[in-house]
Amino acid sequence: MTYQLYIGDRTFSSWSLRGWLMLEKFGLPYNAHMVGLYSGTMQTDLAHLQPARTVPVLQTPGGHVVTDSLAMAETLVEENPSVNLYPRDPAARALARSITAEMHSGFGALRDACPMMLAFCYDGFEVSDNVRRDLARIDALWSLARNRHGADGPWLFGEYSLADVFYAPVAMRITAYDLPVSDAARDYVKTHLDDPAFMQWRTEGLKDRYDPWPYSSDLARKPWPEAQN
Repeated sequence: MTYQLYIGDRTFSSWSLRGWLMLEKFGLPYNAHMVGLYSGTMQTDLAHLQPARTVPVLQTPGGHVVTDSLAMAETLVEENPSVNLYPRDPAARALARSITAEMHSGFGALRDACPMMLAFCYDGFEVSDNVRRDLARIDALWSLARNRHGADGPWLFGEYSLADVFYAPVAMRITAYDLPVSDAARDYVKTHLDDPAFMQWRTEGLKDRYDPWPYSSDLARKPWPEAQN
């Protein structure tokens, strides 16, 4: 009963990070397969997984192909009812599902302006009004989850859930571009940065080399913050 997970480059592929975390963090058995997202081989690498065209892709132990990260999450919930991928409490579960779906479908300004970057941070990024609005909404959702349901742990709903999976790349964007959020939000971001699973993901990503670099920018670079455990 092993899942097959197809992912892109770890340094840049935010959705691949989500796909990996939803298996790794909950101890679900899987094999990871790298897809040539930036080398130009992605369509060839995914040809046997129709209708897949992008990463991540999940192939279930039954051989079924699931091509969207939210569909992947719901498939794992359905196939692993004994695993707390969402909170068990009905009120917390409803909120977790809602903010997960909002992340999946929204915050386009933040995504467009701030591609995920795990190799280093940028200095001097100018935050647009649209990005500020996205950040304000994210900050409000995180605060709502933490205040209502997060008393028993450092994650949005106390214990780690799919909501944290989906907001992990947001935490990385806040870090890489030094985006303005509340102190409480920064504490939550730090929880992601210090998470051993994320550190493992980033370490593997840093082994890759690119020529040319996939995302060019005139901004100065500064080091990624060191994790503190």
